[in-house]
Amino acid sequence: MNRTDKHTQLPIVLFDGVCNLCNAAVQLILKYEKEKIIRFGTLQNSATRELLKPYNSQNINDSVLFIENGVLYQESDAALRIARYLRFYRHFYFLIHLPRWFRNSIYRLIARNRYRWFGKRKECMIPDQKIEHRFL
Repeated sequence: MNRTDKHTQLPIVLFDGVCNLCNAAVQLILKYEKEKIIRFGTLQNSATRELLKPYNSQNINDSVLFIENGVLYQESDAALRIARYLRFYRHFYFLIHLPRWFRNSIYRLIARNRYRWFGKRKECMIPDQKIEHRFL
């Protein structure tokens, strides 16, 4: 089993590595995830681009992506599915019942303005030794 096959069996969050909001979300996931099984990859990483090849037929956006059981989720679907893994935040999953057009409109507003509102890094976060095994 190669590295990509192994990682597709685990839930994976793919995020914009230079976005401060995205990096804060990763820190939140690392802190509150119950089982510590979610893996992470930045959208700027070549391993992540390779992982996304099977999904090339989908219109993939540049914000958070979540792969769970081989299915790619985007926008509010991704955020809400990630929340299910987190202590305290899993209760937000009920928002999945709101119309997708409504949830995604709010999500896109935040995503479009994330650099202006939260800032941008010059380079991707480098995980420390305690968590580096969770990153692609």
